[in-house]
Amino acid sequence: MIRRAAQMESEVREEMRGGKGRVTIQHFFKKNEIRAKSRLCAKLVLPPGASIGPHEHQAEDEVYMVVRGTGVLDDGTRREPIAAGDAVLTGNGETHALINDGPGDLEVIAVIMTYA
Repeated sequence: MIRRAAQMESEVREEMRGGKGRVTIQHFFKKNEIRAKSRLCAKLVLPPGASIGPHEHQAEDEVYMVVRGTGVLDDGTRREPIAAGDAVLTGNGETHALINDGPGDLEVIAVIMTYA
């Protein structure tokens, strides 16, 4: 299946997970279109100063692949800079938050896969 960019649904979330600003979510595919156990397959766009607040991933793994920009990944115990080309794995009850501290948009591909 090919989904053209013009056919992808987008939504904007204000203060996502208690974060700041707005995050645009461009869904590549909805979870009911993917037969594997998953719940998100999308591009997240955080403008400068925007963030996704801390949240836990129980019984699932989330992979972030940074495709553009820079930011900070906060796992609750430390804050690490991230940049285009980096990948992040969070799951098995771990927590994370994402902050765009750069001058341009932070674009991240996010895939959430569930255990059951």
